[in-house]
Amino acid sequence: MSALPSSQARSGVDASMATLQTADKPTIVLVHGGQHSGACWQPTVDALRALDPSAQVLAVDLPGHGNEPGDLATLTIAQCVESVTSQILSTRPSRVMLVGHSMAGITLPGVAARLGSALVQRVVFIACCIPPDGKTVLDTLHAPMNIIASRAARRTAVSAPLPAFIARFVFANGMTREQKLRVVAGLCAESTRVTTEPVDRSAFPRVPTSWVLTQRDRALRPKVQREFIGNLGGVDEVIELDTCHNAMISEPVKLAEILLSRC
Repeated sequence: MSALPSSQARSGVDASMATLQTADKPTIVLVHGGQHSGACWQPTVDALRALDPSAQVLAVDLPGHGNEPGDLATLTIAQCVESVTSQILSTRPSRVMLVGHSMAGITLPGVAARLGSALVQRVVFIACCIPPDGKTVLDTLHAPMNIIASRAARRTAVSAPLPAFIARFVFANGMTREQKLRVVAGLCAESTRVTTEPVDRSAFPRVPTSWVLTQRDRALRPKVQREFIGNLGGVDEVIELDTCHNAMISEPVKLAEILLSRC
């Protein structure tokens, strides 16, 4: 039997190594926050795939958001956890990195608990809302978001999207005009029930954790985010990003670099 030419042999080895490296990388699972859908992650998804074409990325929709069926009026945290877990497992990943933004902080711990430390490589919290265990989102938020959320919860089970001028102020300060338009166009109705439901992180597994702290955030100011980090019992690292609340739209490339460097 004749040997392969050295160039072909090297090509075969390189292809095998690339396959192994891709297989070793976790699927990056992106979980949106309140009044958003998985579509808010598109700029970051595009950046991830531009920086690493082999990256496996899954941007999920919570029930009643985007393309995921669900009744916002009766939505619970457990239903959010179940939906995200099912969407992840349907892709049959070998490992995952869970990434959540804002109100995804009440969903991520439950998803990590369901998947377990054998599957979850890391959890990344991006400007997340983290109530003390046993408390609610409404117990925890500071101005201006506590005023907005409290009024909505008193009036209705499903809140309408924020008015554009408020959304631009709390989510999109410092963005380009195009980015602000994307934020406002992507807003959707939200369940107020989940904001009044106590959280339970008792089963949150011991996995590496990162926190992306948005330094110009008007929705969850840096001081408040550090309180939320304390509510988690601390994290393994804090990465400061000089941007507003919706970092996945304002700084998609920087955020993608942060995520890929931790895969």
